[in-house]
Amino acid sequence: MMDWIPIVFVTFKFLVLGTGMFFAIKWHYDQGKKGKAKEARALLRAAGQVAAVFVLLLLGVGVFGFGLLRLLGNDLTFP
Repeated sequence: MMDWIPIVFVTFKFLVLGTGMFFAIKWHYDQGKKGKAKEARALLRAAGQVAAVFVLLLLGVGVFGFGLLRLLGNDLTFP
């Protein structure tokens, strides 16, 4: 005989998560309609700054790692 508890709980879980996702998407869509071009420009500028900082930090970690490996005497030449 099949156990009914997992069937009921999984069905309930999908219904609750599906409903939550529907209303989350609807809310974000409605908020996007209210947005203005000025806010979009500010968001793009902030995203660009975050991306630039990320690239600079990534470059810094690479240079630091390369320098540390050379200091420790690792062979970093290509074959």
